[in-house]
Amino acid sequence: MKIPFLTRKTHVAVIRLQGTIGTSGRGPSLSDASLAPLLERAFRRRKPVAVAISLNSPGGSPVQSSLIAARIRRLADELNRPVHVFVEDVAASGGYWLACAGDRIWVDDSSLVGSIGVIAAGFGFAELIQRHGVERRVHTAGQSKSMLDPFRPEKPEDVQRLHRLLEPIHQNFKAHVQARRGTRLAEGTDLFTGDIWTGAQAVELGLADGIAHLAPKMQELYGKDVKFLTYGQRVPLLRRFGLSADDFLEAAERRATETRFGIRS
Repeated sequence: MKIPFLTRKTHVAVIRLQGTIGTSGRGPSLSDASLAPLLERAFRRRKPVAVAISLNSPGGSPVQSSLIAARIRRLADELNRPVHVFVEDVAASGGYWLACAGDRIWVDDSSLVGSIGVIAAGFGFAELIQRHGVERRVHTAGQSKSMLDPFRPEKPEDVQRLHRLLEPIHQNFKAHVQARRGTRLAEGTDLFTGDIWTGAQAVELGLADGIAHLAPKMQELYGKDVKFLTYGQRVPLLRRFGLSADDFLEAAERRATETRFGIRS
């Protein structure tokens, strides 16, 4: 006979990670500092049999991506908790860096996955200000201090310096993916060009483990009576009652990112 209050229930912690990765205070963003308490609670509270991460991120800061992924792995290894990552719309660039923190990566057929690369983008206004008679005045101590000034013509030596910064970060990204995915990665295909793939293609290439959605997959693996404990980032008080000015800025940034990855219908 089972005594209800003594019967141990099977719990799965569900963590929802959504937004760009970085330390910006505007809009929903993911940073190591903001996620640390949430991750600690999710991994430790009620001793879950597994942790499921619902992920939807186009990427962002490589440093914050690395810090968050490393924290997830430390907790998973310390507490012996398997981590399952479920990709929703997109896990690209830093978002895929986070996905690789999971022991298994699950996707929807139409998820967008990959973009294993590093980007630096900007604008050049040198000709524009010249046409309007604007003179740019910059004084520095250090010849590289004004590197890639958008109001001056681009210099080849500045571009070379930038690539010297981007390339090691790209190598770190590649090493992380290779270490986490190992022999599951398909041979004969360059997966590190910055290209993106649909969920079904990602499974074929070894970037993901299968097509699955969170609740049914966790019930399949841990029993139909499994209980879900959901954890998410706190919503600022003002946003609970309506939009703030930052919401409009964040919406514009999100639309630009969605357009970049082609996920708007």
